[in-house]
Amino acid sequence: MKQQASSRGAGVWALVITSVAGFMAALDNLVVTTALPSIRESLGGRLEELEWTVNAYTLTFAVLLMTGAALGDRFGRRRLFIAGLTVFTAASAAAALSPGIDELIAFRAVQGVGAAVMMPLTLTLLTAAVPPARLGMALGFFGAVTGLAVASGPLIGGSLTEHISWQWIFWLNVPVGLILLPLARLRLAESYAPEARLDVPGTVLVSGGLFGIVYALVSSTSDGWTDPLVLTGLIAGTLLLGVFVRHGFRAKNPVLPMRLFRDRAFFGINVASLLMFLGMFGSIFLLSQFLQNALGYSPTEAGLRMLPWTGMPMLVAPVAGYLADRFGGRPVVVTGLALQAVGLGLFAAVLEPDVAYSAQLPGLVVGGIGMALYFAPAASMALYFAPAASLVMSSVRPGEQGIASGANNALREVGGALGVAVLAAVFSARGGYGSPRAFSDGTVPAVWIGAGAVALAALTALLIPRRRRVSGPAPESSEERVSVAV
Repeated sequence: MKQQASSRGAGVWALVITSVAGFMAALDNLVVTTALPSIRESLGGRLEELEWTVNAYTLTFAVLLMTGAALGDRFGRRRLFIAGLTVFTAASAAAALSPGIDELIAFRAVQGVGAAVMMPLTLTLLTAAVPPARLGMALGFFGAVTGLAVASGPLIGGSLTEHISWQWIFWLNVPVGLILLPLARLRLAESYAPEARLDVPGTVLVSGGLFGIVYALVSSTSDGWTDPLVLTGLIAGTLLLGVFVRHGFRAKNPVLPMRLFRDRAFFGINVASLLMFLGMFGSIFLLSQFLQNALGYSPTEAGLRMLPWTGMPMLVAPVAGYLADRFGGRPVVVTGLALQAVGLGLFAAVLEPDVAYSAQLPGLVVGGIGMALYFAPAASMALYFAPAASLVMSSVRPGEQGIASGANNALREVGGALGVAVLAAVFSARGGYGSPRAFSDGTVPAVWIGAGAVALAALTALLIPRRRRVSGPAPESSEERVSVAV
């Protein structure tokens, strides 16, 4: 009985520590968006520099996500979780103290490194500490907390920016991190997977390739497409990614085995995820600024007005999860992506410098419902092997399920970084910050492209096979089962 109580206490501590850490990492994906106008006013950043305040985090997070998981497996998950949390907390303080936009961008990149090491280990540590009978409830709580971070990111960022200062979107992480560090050291158990291997060449290739392409897209807004550095970034980035793909086919233990993409399910859900985040994240980057720069809302008002979009998954997710269980993951995911595309299209159709909020609301609500329908089956696939999970995870061997899920998360982050770069380039070519009309003229075509990217994601998701049985044996341990959620 005493041992059971001790085990329960360890599980509760693990749930609290990992949920709070996951909340911080997820929050920093969107918390900056509503603070961008204030950051621009304070530090004098140009459009391309504002892009990098977002992309510096998402890009380093994306390309190092699977490496962070492998480092934890090899050198100790608790040890690397603490190291990642330390880096994330210190970088947050440094970002708050940044004297200029260049320093802020640099520290945002370091934040992404810390999150990439910390985030994939949260669920592994949680699973090791929670008894199998209570694991579903624990994972459900963890997922709800992470979803709350995404939903509340623009509102929290806007409220802190308006009522205190934009620096507090970063200062917020510091006391939380300082409390979590000793708790993690004292309350989390250490675990290893000594056979884990690192793919340093693959990580270097994909990091360099993505950086070159994103750098070129961002710089094209000010330097033009014929600038030597822009052309070099595009060509070198494309070549490095080509070598990375070749490496993924030929290496013995690549960070991303390319043979996985031969399966329709794996290819469909991952390409759809990349395109969905490209359209959604790039649109949020511009729309959160449009509400302030073109319509004159305060940061808090802008965050509140985005809640029907970002917060809808919290309300619709239970229904979406039921539909996925009832009809299978593919129709729910495809419908969600289609509604998200329609929502962005509705928003783009009414954007004007004096547009009323009542005219914006249909696009926000429809887009939010679409986001909920897309994400709920994804949550089910990570936690409960629902139909969508069967489609994706049956395409890989049980030992590769962590790699498969890590790839999905990494590609979503890459899609977000590309979305900000691509849509901001369109915005810059057609409009600018000069006036509300100029901001509207640039935002409209960019959001239409975002809607097109999400619509293409819906078509790509049709490649996912219909409901089928999971092939091969199920993971034997709870730790293997939850590895898909990394």
